[in-house]
Order: sequence, then C-alpha cells, then structure tokens
Amino acid sequence: MNVRDQEALADALHRQYNKKESGCDAGQYRGLERLVGAGAGRLGLRADRLPADPDAINACLLAPPLARLIDHTVLKPETSEADIRTLCAEAREHCFASVCVSPAWVPLAAEELQGASSVVCTVVGFPHGTQRTPVKVFETEVAIRDGATEIDMVIGIGRMKSRMYDKVEDDITSVVKAAQGCTVKVILETALLTDEEKVIACVLAQNAGADFVKTSTGFAPHGATPEDVALMRRVVGDRMGVKASGGIRSAEDAYEMVEHGATRLGVSAGVAILKGITLKDHPPDTAY
Repeated sequence: MNVRDQEALADALHRQYNKKESGCDAGQYRGLERLVGAGAGRLGLRADRLPADPDAINACLLAPPLARLIDHTVLKPETSEADIRTLCAEAREHCFASVCVSPAWVPLAAEELQGASSVVCTVVGFPHGTQRTPVKVFETEVAIRDGATEIDMVIGIGRMKSRMYDKVEDDITSVVKAAQGCTVKVILETALLTDEEKVIACVLAQNAGADFVKTSTGFAPHGATPEDVALMRRVVGDRMGVKASGGIRSAEDAYEMVEHGATRLGVSAGVAILKGITLKDHPPDTAY
C-alpha cells in the first residue's frame, strides 16, 4: 500500500469513525475547532482517564482512528497479573477500544480501566464453542457482573458443521439476552467453515441480535483473511460490525482489514501496529 492509498484510507477511517459520534462527541469536536480557530497551538488534554465533566473534551477524540478500532488482547493461558496491568495501561495511553482478556482477569481489568475510555471485553465458550448454552449464559452473566461490557462468544462450530442451525441461533440468542444490552461479538472461526457456512453463520448471528460477527479465536489453523472479512461485510451490510482477528501484525495488515470492511480489530500487538512496526519475527498470535 503506497502513501496515497494510506492517506485515502485514513480519510475513510475518519469518515467512518465520525459517523458514529454521539451528540456529545460532535460538540467536543466543535469545541476543539473553536479553540484552534481562536489561535490555540497546543491543547493540554489527558487520554488516560475520562474527564469528570461529561461535556468536557475527551483527549481520546484526538487519538488515531485506527486506535479506536483495536481490541487490545491477551488470552494466552500463561498470562500473569503483571501482563494484565500492562495491557490496561497501554489501552489507557493509546485509547484502544477495549482490552480483551480471559474471564478470570475481568475484575482486575475493570479495576484498572475505571474511568478510562477503553472498556473490558472477555470471551465466552472459548476457544472451541463446545460448551452447552446454559454454561455460556452463566459465563456471560458472571462476566457482566465482574465488569465486562463486551462479550466475544464462540459459536457451536460442530453444530454449525452438522447443519443444526436452529440450535446455533438459539445459542447466540441466549448469550445476547444474558448480556443485557452489552455488545456481543460472535466468533465464527472462519478457518473451519466453508464459504456457505460463513454466510449462514452471519445470518444466524444477525437474526439472534448480536452486534458483530468476528473471524477467529486465534486457535485455528489461520486467522482473519481479507477475503473472509469482505464476505462477512457483504452478508451483514451496515447492520452489524465485523471484527477481524488473528494474524494482524502490522499497520499494513490492519489497514487492509479495514479496507475490506472490518470495524474492529482483535490484536495482541496494538502498540507496535500504531507505531508502524511490522512484526516480521513476531510469532503467530495464539490469542487473536
């Protein structure tokens, strides 16, 4: 991708991000414009916490649009308390959309991100989707109680392959209800599905009232591909978000996924991506 293409994509990202502004966000942007128009050359703002006054200017509005698409993720089994604290500090600093952590770490992440613009995301039915629906519902209820506001659930992949579509949809619907209005992203595990199954899974997720469809857990043979992201976007249109995850290890990878329709990115290398570092020697993500 050349510089001109990157600039065009950055413009597209700005347009996409701005379309989702709340009225408060729009007012803050106008406030910034007035300050600059009055001659301000620098603005002293904090990105590590939300202002106490809801009408005050939030520094994360000035963050790179790409940052606001990133779910900063660590789901490896050996993840430590120190890793979670570092993850949350990085999310605060860079204004990532969320941190995505295993259920056991949700209370700590919620504590670390109190007052921040980044929210807490966790996984349900992870990584294979083989748990029974009541178990996924219980996981969701506990996660919400612990402070998560976004749930990434894995579909029943075996049931999907068995054409048990009513059970797959009921599974998603039950988690959506248990989430009580919190964001639900449905992980399809596209590496294990045919294109026909990907289309059907997207429709089932949409019917169930989920907010996003998502490509991968990071535990399958491969993660997101531009082709899968584009297919999922064609199926759901603008009615749902599309999250690309797995194998996104450079700014170029991230831009390519957005160009094909992704509105959220699940990555473990978010800081490096924002710095424009290509992680050629970085081992494949085992958690997104």
